[in-house]
Amino acid sequence: MKKLFSFFSGALFLTIISGCGYNSMQAQEEAVFASWGDVEATYQRRADLIPNLVEVVKGYAKHEAETLKAVTEARSRVGTMQLSKELLNDPQALAKFQQAQGQLSGALSRLMVVVEKYPDLKANQNFLDLQNQLEGTENRINVARVRYNKTVQLFNTTIRVFPNSLTNSLLLHLTRKEPFKAEEGAKLAPKVKF
Repeated sequence: MKKLFSFFSGALFLTIISGCGYNSMQAQEEAVFASWGDVEATYQRRADLIPNLVEVVKGYAKHEAETLKAVTEARSRVGTMQLSKELLNDPQALAKFQQAQGQLSGALSRLMVVVEKYPDLKANQNFLDLQNQLEGTENRINVARVRYNKTVQLFNTTIRVFPNSLTNSLLLHLTRKEPFKAEEGAKLAPKVKF
C-alpha cells in the first residue's frame, strides 16, 4: 500500500509540475531575447549601409555637409548604445535606445530631402541601390519591432496567468519585458510642404 501511495503521489507531482508552465515561461523568455536579437540585427544592417550612402551622397552634395554630419553623428550615437538582454527589463534604457534610433531615422529623412535637390544623384545607380537597401532595412526594422512586441505580449501574459503566475512567483521570479513604444510626436501626421 505504501508503494502504491508513493507511486500515485509521484504521478500527481509530475502532473502538477508539467502543468505549471515552468518550461513554457522560460522558452517564451528566450523567444523574447531572440526577437530582440532580430531587432538589433536589423539596426546593425542599417548602420552598416549608412556609411556607403553618405559617401555616395558626398560626391554629389558637397555643400550639404551639415545634413551629412547629422547622419554621421546620429549613427555614431547609435553605435555606442548597446542594450543587453538584461537591460530589456529597464524601461529607461530601452527608451534611450529608441530615442537614439529615432534621431538616426530623422537624420536619414533629412538626407533623403537633400537627394530630392540633386537629380543627378537620384539617377546614379549606386545611390538607387543603396536607397532601396535602406528602405528595405527600415521596413525590416518595423517588422522586427512588431514581432518583438508580439513576443513580449505573449511572454508578459504567460507569466501573469494562473497557474504560471504561481510558478513564477515561487520559482522563477521573471519580470515583465518592455515593448517598443512610439516616439514622442509619432501620433501627429507629418506636414508636407510644397
